[in-house]
Amino acid sequence: MRIALAQIVSGEDPAANLSLVAEQAARAAGSGADLVLFPEATMRCFGRSLREVAEPLNGPWANGVRQIADQHRIAIVAGMFTPSEDGRVRNTLLAVGPGLDAHYDKIHLFDAFGFTESVTVAPGEEPVVISVAGVRVGLTTCYDVRFPGLYLALAEQGAELVAVCASWAAGPGKVDQWALLTRARALDATVFVAAAGQADPLAAGAARTAVPGGSETLAADNGAGGWVPQPTAPTGVGHSALISPRGEVLESLGAEPGLLVADLDPADLAAVRAAIPVLANRRI
Repeated sequence: MRIALAQIVSGEDPAANLSLVAEQAARAAGSGADLVLFPEATMRCFGRSLREVAEPLNGPWANGVRQIADQHRIAIVAGMFTPSEDGRVRNTLLAVGPGLDAHYDKIHLFDAFGFTESVTVAPGEEPVVISVAGVRVGLTTCYDVRFPGLYLALAEQGAELVAVCASWAAGPGKVDQWALLTRARALDATVFVAAAGQADPLAAGAARTAVPGGSETLAADNGAGGWVPQPTAPTGVGHSALISPRGEVLESLGAEPGLLVADLDPADLAAVRAAIPVLANRRI
């Protein structure tokens, strides 16, 4: 299987972000990739109202991603926002392509480091595994990576590769934590991990502008037409990577935007699981 990780900086305009998907999917397909992963919040960056852009899975933005996937005959996983029944939104990974139409709603919400994702986002409930080019792929989003039980559950459902699509919040030690957590989850569940994050806006020469809530902080739409002051919303730190079931970083990017393309062989996974049968040995 050939996989591509598109490390982009998404902005507030869903149409412009869809153009980024089209551009990077074309590059990935031209490199022979079967699957291209985009980050969490590809549809719209955090720090702006999510509810005003949220749309159903058959809405125009999602259908635009489907058209791109169909045009290039490639599977695409990209972060978007869909409406929730309670007036919030869901943080959704759309997975579409030849013979594929699925989605995953983020289970673990980022109520950490002073940010409260659950104000605007409703949690998902079910782990999701898809199949691309004969490889079983589990889907996870950002903060999910701190919960090893989800990765074990995906492996037990047959996942050979787990994607983690993220808009990883910057801060002291956060790049190191991203690297450590993604490698640890590969070891925990003996799976390949494809960690696709937003690039660092500063490395891309971009900057977030202020929104209602003050000149120094971003704010979150509270779902009722008001704004809840927040610390700086998660943007990205880059450092997307493909990690082996041995916890080895096979390929990686830096902080700036880029496209990582790499091959993985499920036979390598079988060899690791034969040598280190943690799934078979697990008792609790």
